[in-house]
Amino acid sequence: MTFSLELSEEQTELRDWVHGFAEDVVRPAASEWDEREETPWPVIQEAAKIGLYGFESLATCYADPTGLSLSIVNEELFWGDGGIGMAIMGTGLAVAGIFASGSPEQLAEWVPQCYGDADDPKVAAFCSSEPEAGSDVSAMRTRAVYDEAKDEWVLNGQKAWATNGGIAGVHVVTAVVDPELKARGQAGFIVPPGTPGLVGGKKIRKHGLRASHTADVYLDDVRVPGSCLLGGKEKLDARLARAREGRKAEGQAAMATFEVTRPTVGAMAVGIARAAYEYSLEYAKQRVTFGRPIIENQSIAFTLADMKMEIDAARLLVWRASWMGRNGKKFTSAEGSMSKLKAGEVAVWATERAIQILGGNGYTREHPVERMHRDAKIYTIFEGTSEIQRLVMARAISGMHIR
Repeated sequence: MTFSLELSEEQTELRDWVHGFAEDVVRPAASEWDEREETPWPVIQEAAKIGLYGFESLATCYADPTGLSLSIVNEELFWGDGGIGMAIMGTGLAVAGIFASGSPEQLAEWVPQCYGDADDPKVAAFCSSEPEAGSDVSAMRTRAVYDEAKDEWVLNGQKAWATNGGIAGVHVVTAVVDPELKARGQAGFIVPPGTPGLVGGKKIRKHGLRASHTADVYLDDVRVPGSCLLGGKEKLDARLARAREGRKAEGQAAMATFEVTRPTVGAMAVGIARAAYEYSLEYAKQRVTFGRPIIENQSIAFTLADMKMEIDAARLLVWRASWMGRNGKKFTSAEGSMSKLKAGEVAVWATERAIQILGGNGYTREHPVERMHRDAKIYTIFEGTSEIQRLVMARAISGMHIR
């Protein structure tokens, strides 16, 4: 399949449908849930009722041979609001973890449980980062030990910064099964709803994305059936054997998930940036100083032109990476990381420009650009900081293990 910049009729209809939900349901609720700093369950349920939040919607996006549908959905939702957007789409990270490492049987069993149904929606959590192991996944300390007599895995450790951590039904947890192999000795596990020993910490109060629940997760002798090892034990044993022999790795649990999700995360950042650009553009047309709209000043008009250019460039990088990932094209220049890096930095830059265009009004909560700026900042930090993305790219283009 060749890459096309023209959206199909189905993609255009999908974009307009999600945009309508973002405009009519998400935006009117954005300020309230940001102030409350609580999970917007009523909005999640509305998304579930119309089929936007659920396994079927995700399957439709994944079925798109161009790979663009998921990025289109995320851009529109986060155009509506970053915090509510993450509350709705955060489950997708856990699903990506299952998708990256799980068997077809595991996908069929657990992905629907991640979402629940329209009457009783659920959320899911992907637990990878730790207090001493964020971007450095090789420093992970959470252990998984196999109890052969019972065919169970016993998990112990602490996870940090988990979206939906503790309030989720399904938790997807990465853990070390062979410490000597470091990052290559890790695996992913499903922790089913209600499993004893898994406890969520207090909700973290954040700078932005406040409607999205973030918390630490504690695992104390958490026992899960052998069938909850993503990919199965035979596949894990074969991978560990290759690693011990020094043969080339086929990826490991946390990084495999991040590779799947980075372009999608970039699309979220593009949505926030676009919302700030559009708001500041309309404001500049209407705000009159010295007898004329401020957009007639070159400094304002040129800033808006640059915002439009940078946002469009970021979107194109996201779309390219989304297409490459879906069609099995190798990221020879770390195109996935490139798209997330560009989109995240554009979101921070564009939302700050929006505040500057609005002046004093931009600094108040009477206008949404200050919230957009707060929401944007995390995109240069989570799922790999900007520095980590540059490191990944530098290694890819040089073929050297740059530190």
